[in-house]
Amino acid sequence: MTSDPAALYNALTARDPRFDGVFFVGVTSTGIYCRPVCTARTPKAANCRFFDSAATAEKAHFRPCLRCRPELAPGNAPVDDAHRIASLIAQRIDEGMLDDGAGIEKIATRFGWSSRQIRRIVSKELGVSPIELVLTRRLLLAKQLLTETSLPIIDVAFASGFASVRRFNDAFGSRYGMPPTRFRKATNDDSVSMNSTDTFTLLLGYRQPFDWPHMLHFLAARAMSGVEVVRDDAYLRTVRLGAHTGWIRVVDAPNKRALRVELTHSLTPVLPALLGRLRHLFDVSARPDVINAQLAQDPLLAAAVAKRPGLRVPGAFDAFELAVRAILGQQVTVRAATTIAGRFAAAFGDAIDTPHAGLSRLAPSSSRIATATIDEVASVGIIQTRARSIIALAQELESGRLRLEPGAAPAATIAQLVALPGIGAWTAHYIAMRALRWPDAFPKEDIALRSALGGVTAARAEELSQPWRPWRSYALLQLWCDSGERE
Repeated sequence: MTSDPAALYNALTARDPRFDGVFFVGVTSTGIYCRPVCTARTPKAANCRFFDSAATAEKAHFRPCLRCRPELAPGNAPVDDAHRIASLIAQRIDEGMLDDGAGIEKIATRFGWSSRQIRRIVSKELGVSPIELVLTRRLLLAKQLLTETSLPIIDVAFASGFASVRRFNDAFGSRYGMPPTRFRKATNDDSVSMNSTDTFTLLLGYRQPFDWPHMLHFLAARAMSGVEVVRDDAYLRTVRLGAHTGWIRVVDAPNKRALRVELTHSLTPVLPALLGRLRHLFDVSARPDVINAQLAQDPLLAAAVAKRPGLRVPGAFDAFELAVRAILGQQVTVRAATTIAGRFAAAFGDAIDTPHAGLSRLAPSSSRIATATIDEVASVGIIQTRARSIIALAQELESGRLRLEPGAAPAATIAQLVALPGIGAWTAHYIAMRALRWPDAFPKEDIALRSALGGVTAARAEELSQPWRPWRSYALLQLWCDSGERE
C-alpha cells in the first residue's frame, strides 16, 4: 500500500472495487473505519487516515463500520466483502462463466463461504438472486442479437445461454410480453447487420473519448504473427474458447459510441465469454473523465492527457499469450520480441483456415506448452532461460496455482510471477497491468518510462508516480506515447 494520503483518497473517491482490501480508511470525525467501497458518504480528506489492514485500524482505536464490516476481512482478500463478491459474480456472469450452480460453488470455495451465503449476498447487494441475474443477462444479450443480427431464433437462444428454444421463448415472453419473433419484426430493419453467411456483427459500447488509432498502433506493434493482424483501421485475430474456434474483426464505430465486432457463427456458443474478453482487451469500461481529471493535475502529464484524452490501457484477450509475449520482450526491442513470438505461434499453435491473409494460427495454449521440453521451445530461437520461464508459467497456470485474470489479487499474483524462474518485477507488473487489468501497475524499472521522466532512477520514478495513483497504468501509457513506446 502506498503511504501517500492523496493517492489513497483518490482511490477512495473512485469507489473502484479493485482497491478493496488493499487499504482501509479511518474517519476521525466519527471514529469509524471502512473499506474503500463502503456506500457511506465520502468523508472529507482532512478527516481520513489510511491503514493497510483492519488490525492496524483497530489498534489506532477506530471501530468497524456496521455497513461494510471491515473487521471481518482477513488481510488483503476480504472474504466477506459483499461488494467484491457481487461484482465478481456479475463479472463472471457477463463473461458467460457462471451459468449454473457449479460456478457459484467455485466462487464460494474461493472466498471460503457457502453457496447459500453467496446467494444471500448477491440478493442483498443487487436486489436479485444469482439465477435471476443470469436470466437477465441472457435476455439482454438475446435482445441485442435479435436487434443487431439476423441469427436464427434457435441460434439466438443457444448463444445467449438458454438450454432450449422452449425455455428461451417462455423467458422472453414472460419478461417482455411478446415472443422473440414479434420483437425482431418490431425492430428497425436498418439495425440488422449481417456481413456474410458465415459471420454476424455486434456492438460493444464505450465511454467517449476513445483513442482507437493509438489502440491499434499499440496492438499492431505487438501482434503475434499468424494469430493477430492490424490493417485497414481494424483489429483481426483468431479465437479459441474451449472447443470452439473462429475469428473476429473489430473496427471503431464512433457515431455509435461503440466498437463493431464481426465474428464467425462458430463462436456463438461462447459469445458471452468472447465479449467479456474483448471488453478487457479494449478497456471499454474505463472512465476517461475520472482518470484524466486525476492525471492532468500533474504538470508532468497535463500536456499528454490534453493531447490524448481517450487513451486506454490495452488488456489481454488471452492471459497466457500476453504473458509469453511479455517474457519474450525482456531486454529486447518490441520488433524483435514480435518476430520471436511469431515463430513461437507457428511452431506450437494449431492451424486454422480463415478468409483473411495473415490469420492462420491459433495462439499456443498453456496446456500444450506445459508438456513441452526446454529444447523444443528454444528451437524457435528463444534462449533457454526464457524457454524455462515460459514452460514454468504454463505449468503454474495448468496446475491452477496461478490465476491470470481480472479480479485476481495484484500483489499476490505479482509475487507469484516474480517467484518463477526468469520473471522480474518489470514483467510481472506489465502482466498485472494488461492481464489482471490492474490500473495501478507500474513497472518503475522501465527504461523508456525513466527516460521520459528525464533519465531518473527507478526509485525516483516511483516517487514521481505517487500523485498518479491509483491510475499509474494510464500514466505509463501516456509516457510511453511521448517516448515512442516501449514493450
